[in-house]
Amino acid sequence: MATIKSFEDLEIWQRAIEIYRMVCGLVRQPEFADEKRLREQMRSSAGSIADNIAEGFERASRLEFSHSLFIAKGETGELRSQLHRCRVAGLIGDTYFQDIYDKLTILARQLYAFAEKLKYSDIKGHKFKGRLP
Repeated sequence: MATIKSFEDLEIWQRAIEIYRMVCGLVRQPEFADEKRLREQMRSSAGSIADNIAEGFERASRLEFSHSLFIAKGETGELRSQLHRCRVAGLIGDTYFQDIYDKLTILARQLYAFAEKLKYSDIKGHKFKGRLP
């Protein structure tokens, strides 16, 4: 088991940051010039995934962390829906859509599995730092 000292050590947080980077690059494209609200919604959703992972970790309660992971999972669904909207509007092609969509789907599964594992773990409070399942 790897030693986890901060949320930055979590693979799920690292994946969330990679998705955020991809979304930021996407919405900078000229196709999004007239889509200010959609750009901001997508950046917000993508950022919230990473932020909820970090917030839950810092709360130092396994049940609050688990709850925050489910919130982050919800944000992955919101971002997937926004990607569908982009594709329907002709803002992104199928290949780029599928790349981000697949990454979000994998992350959503990981968030769910981790949240469930934490929910039923006997590790409590600050004790979980460094001992995450």
